[in-house]
Amino acid sequence: MKLLEERIRQEGLILSAAVLKVDSFLNHQVDTQLALEIGREFGRLFADQRITKVLTIEASGIQFAMAAGIALNVPFVYAKKKKAVTLTEQVYSASVHSFTRQETYQVSISQQYLGPDDKVLIVDDFLATGAALIGLVDIVNESGAELAGVGCVIEKSFQEGRGLLEQKGVRVHSLARIASMSPGEIHFVDDPSPAYLVKEML
Repeated sequence: MKLLEERIRQEGLILSAAVLKVDSFLNHQVDTQLALEIGREFGRLFADQRITKVLTIEASGIQFAMAAGIALNVPFVYAKKKKAVTLTEQVYSASVHSFTRQETYQVSISQQYLGPDDKVLIVDDFLATGAALIGLVDIVNESGAELAGVGCVIEKSFQEGRGLLEQKGVRVHSLARIASMSPGEIHFVDDPSPAYLVKEML
């Protein structure tokens, strides 16, 4: 998705060879029109799959799951990182390690909102180590629902997440795939040469 790659070039801040900051337009302050365009692209990629639910994990995947749900005209569900007092029914749960926050937490989804009659598209903002997405895949499998695939906004292709998902037979579509990066420089998969970021690292 060239529009997304351009925004990453223009506004992304590369803090290290593994950490990309995109909170000015994707996961803190959100460009709503870009989010809707991302949802439409996921809708196009999975239009033939008869999706009934879009699934994500709080919090940074919510806007993209909602946009995909709008595009596909289906509900979206998000896994909660902390069990609310109002969540009294039975839940599906999985243990997930966050690379960004360096902590492990339990995510849960009410069994009321996911089941064997569903065909699920998982959407998230980043694919890196794949831990969060594998947790969601496990929940889908536990529920008996059918998994159509995973859609990621940004993939760090130099990390192991895609490989781990594909080993599980999961179809993966990422809208911007980063082959390598370092402060001031980023290279997308299939680009002939690195593109240099015009914004200085803060």
